[in-house]
Amino acid sequence: MTETRKTALIVMGVAGSGKTTVAALLGERLGWPVAEADDFHSAENVAKMSAGTPLTDEDRQPWLAAIRDWITASDGPVVVTCSALRRVYRDVLRQADARVRFVHLDGSRQEIAARMSARTDHFMPIGLLDSQLDTLEPLEPDEDGVVVGVTGTPEQIAAAVLESL
Repeated sequence: MTETRKTALIVMGVAGSGKTTVAALLGERLGWPVAEADDFHSAENVAKMSAGTPLTDEDRQPWLAAIRDWITASDGPVVVTCSALRRVYRDVLRQADARVRFVHLDGSRQEIAARMSARTDHFMPIGLLDSQLDTLEPLEPDEDGVVVGVTGTPEQIAAAVLESL
């Protein structure tokens, strides 16, 4: 994938969909820096999620703005993980000074729940999966992005992303 202007590739989806793993592979293959959106959350947001409390749109606004601003401040193309579950969240990210493209990693509830159950090093409890799935608004036809299934190895998923783009 060759871009002639600054691009931000946003790897999106619910918790447990493989955003971090796939983004790392994409960054490696493209030679682009990778940012983990979880690192942009306030301590208060992390505490809420750790306690099993879903974030509100108000909670998410400073987080999304920080990601947008990081993209704008970057010197070149970047890969960013971000749930970006709703169109209004993606609209904030699209305000960055870059071409913002979305990669929605999509899978069944059962598949995602199994992945989340296997994780031991993440603050997001499996109890919030249903609220994330309820919040998820799929990419619309006018949004610059692709949907890629999460069945397969991370390497296969990353290859499918690059092929789709």
